[in-house]
Amino acid sequence: MLKTIFLGLMLCVASAEFAQEYPLAGAIDIHVHAAPDSTPRSIDAIDLARLAKNRGMRGVVLKNHYEPTASLAYIVRKEVPGIEVFGGIDLNLSVGGMNPSAVEHMATITGGYGRFVWMATFDSENQVRYSKQDRPSVRIARDGQLLPETKAVIAVIAKHNLVMATGHSSAEEDLMLVREAKAEGVQHMVVTHATLQPTHMSEAQMLEAAKIGAYIEFVYNGLIGTGKQYDFGDYAKAIRYVGVDHCILSSDMGQPGNPLHTDGLTAFYAGLRGQRFTQAEIDRMAKENPARLIGLQ
Repeated sequence: MLKTIFLGLMLCVASAEFAQEYPLAGAIDIHVHAAPDSTPRSIDAIDLARLAKNRGMRGVVLKNHYEPTASLAYIVRKEVPGIEVFGGIDLNLSVGGMNPSAVEHMATITGGYGRFVWMATFDSENQVRYSKQDRPSVRIARDGQLLPETKAVIAVIAKHNLVMATGHSSAEEDLMLVREAKAEGVQHMVVTHATLQPTHMSEAQMLEAAKIGAYIEFVYNGLIGTGKQYDFGDYAKAIRYVGVDHCILSSDMGQPGNPLHTDGLTAFYAGLRGQRFTQAEIDRMAKENPARLIGLQ
């Protein structure tokens, strides 16, 4: 009996040591920017997939603000077998804004690797207003109600069992989106970097979204460089309030001058360990929750 307990303890210690020595083993980054893009990027999608695979990662989700990435995910998988690569569509003006036809097309691209639908980001009404710009934008709602075209997009997401991500919408719009998605039967939802501008969700709003069924995303990009808005302690407090079962850690890397995605994630996990998160909690947010969001077994 004592021998069995001792062996069990040794296996637990070995597992923890392995996780710390190989922190990215099994990780899935749901927020990856890479070339080709109309914005400068630090690495292209094929080289990034190779890097992620070599670091032991399970998968990445390619995000482009202005161009669908389902086709790119298919090509990257052919070039770099052995890693899960997914794409999606971001509903900015370049794809017609809140366009259910564009979502329908993306969902049927060869391979079925187009899984994410991000509500508008840089072209969202909320972002344009926050940035004090005078230009066209993509509207989610009017007078506290989601627009018919928004509901139509959510219906397509439900039909194809896609992931709804809230983009750069306001905190109040995020909650409307999550409620409508839940009512329509959407199984996979995530609030895009909920704490960051221009969304700035409160802890209470994040918890409400989580209770409805959405994951809350925390990105390393919010902790460093020109994108820095918070410290590790701020993230730790919010994650503890919402609960690790409802949170996802991703990089949102790809900007020239910032660390590569794999280095960013490694630093992210180390910083959270410094906030007394256990390895099991980090694994939950970095590996298990993203897999559930995407629908991987």
